[in-house]
Parts: sequence; structure tokens; C-alpha cells
Amino acid sequence: MPKFSSKRRVDHSASQMFDLVADVERYPEFVPLCSALKVRQRMAKPDGTEVLVADMTVSFKLVKESFTSRVTLDRTNLKILVEYLQGPFSNLENRWTFEPKGEGVCDVGFFLSYEFKSRMLAMLMGSMFDAAFARFSTAFEKRADAIYGRPKLAPT
Repeated sequence: MPKFSSKRRVDHSASQMFDLVADVERYPEFVPLCSALKVRQRMAKPDGTEVLVADMTVSFKLVKESFTSRVTLDRTNLKILVEYLQGPFSNLENRWTFEPKGEGVCDVGFFLSYEFKSRMLAMLMGSMFDAAFARFSTAFEKRADAIYGRPKLAPT
């Protein structure tokens, strides 16, 4: 099963980065391959987490696939868990972590594992998915710079 993991230090706060990743409705504006995203359901849990059920459509050239996921937003612990519910995968799991590392700085952790149901779809989209996921962290960092402003360089 293909897996991708990264950890990047970014010049934005952990809460800013959490909010950016949690704003799933905006993904089509900047996330590689994401052509549409619709939140079907949103519910607050007694433990303080928020759970969304969302449909995401990914497109690449002539291939277009949609899938449904459950997204658990744990603002208290600065973690986001995405669990696959339905679509072209046999398995999909995505986890985000946001660790404060100082004022206006955090480490963003990203983990993804996935497996397509169809061997043909895996052959068509597999390497392209790998390349897109490798650009995910950069896409979110650029989006943070656009929304929150670019970090100022210290005077020399």
C-alpha cells in the first residue's frame, strides 16, 4: 500500500495551520488534483471534536473520481484525521498534526496511506497521486502565506 509522510516547519502558528487544513471547502482553490469538495454533514461531538462527512472529487486529465471521507477535527490536540468511507479506494487514511515550535512557528505533520480497489485505476493514477501528495505540504504552506501573510525576515 502506498504511503507518504512528511513533516515541515512553517512560519505560521499551529492554530493558523489547523484552521487552514480544517477549511476543507476551500480545497478546490489550491489543493493539487482537488476539483470539488462538498461537506454533506457537520456535527459537534461531546468530546469537543467536530466531525465532517465530505465528498471530494479528484481530477487528472481524463480521469475523474469522487470519494467520501469522515474528517475528525480535534482542535484541542491540533490533530485532523481523515477516514475513508466510500469510493474508488479499498483503503485511505490521512492524518495531520500541528506542533507549536515557538511564536508563529509550527511543525506540520502529514501522513497518507491509500490503496485503489482497481488495479487499472492504480496504474492510471498511482504515480500521479504520489507526485501530487508530495506537493501537498507546499500547497498548504503557500496558501497560509497568501492568507496570513508571508513571514518577515529578521534584519541582518
